[in-house]
Amino acid sequence: MTDSYFLAGRFGAATRLSPKALRLYAEQGLLVPAHVDPITGYRYYAATQASRARLIARLRQLGLPIARIARLIDLQPDVRLTELRAWLEVQSKRLEDQRELVEAIIRQSSGGDDPLVRAVAVRDVAPSKIVYRQNHVTVDALEAFTESAETEIRGYLAQSGKSDDGPMTLHFHEPVNHDGKGLVEVAIGYDGSLEPTGDLRIRLQPAGREAFLAVAEPFETFPAVLRVYDAIEAWFEQSDDLSCFGSPYEIYPGSGSARFDVAYPIVR
Repeated sequence: MTDSYFLAGRFGAATRLSPKALRLYAEQGLLVPAHVDPITGYRYYAATQASRARLIARLRQLGLPIARIARLIDLQPDVRLTELRAWLEVQSKRLEDQRELVEAIIRQSSGGDDPLVRAVAVRDVAPSKIVYRQNHVTVDALEAFTESAETEIRGYLAQSGKSDDGPMTLHFHEPVNHDGKGLVEVAIGYDGSLEPTGDLRIRLQPAGREAFLAVAEPFETFPAVLRVYDAIEAWFEQSDDLSCFGSPYEIYPGSGSARFDVAYPIVR
């Protein structure tokens, strides 16, 4: 072999890859030795493979799985850069969500000393007939589903000769996050009689009471809105004679000047 080729140990030291990593990447087809001595079994790498090896090492330092590195490594540099920037944006968002969740745990451990807890109020809810649509969505798909479902429901109410300007409620029957889908429901009340159609359903919402908070602008988006949910749940924990039952929901528009309220049904 010439000076343009290096044994695996020397090549790994120059590219910061361990012997174990070099074997793994060879097995995966990511970084195959340029030559393997048929007698000794020694693996040799070409000097021209060093840049590829260093790129693989950096991608692994990001925590990317082998399968994704295999796809990225052979892309044109500008395309790879676009992919990595998109990945970084997702990671930044995930870190922001995790930070908010840690803050929520801290608030929960503080014994409910959040001023939002003191702002929780209770109100009566009149019985109503509602038309609704459900779907399983992630956080990223939630806004699009909410908008399309609300448009469909209001359109059907108008087509049926019903008032279509009532408040919209967004019920969370299951947890919704970036990693998994949860069951949500968009609902609007109506008067008179109405038949279900397509994926729109009808039900009677009985009278009851709800604990609620008008959502201030800084808390309108996920994950900041979780602080509002946490405050109401902490309020229930501090209550001696009230408890929560059923799914939480958001009401659009909210009370006062708020864009929406967060509410939980309650029972004594």
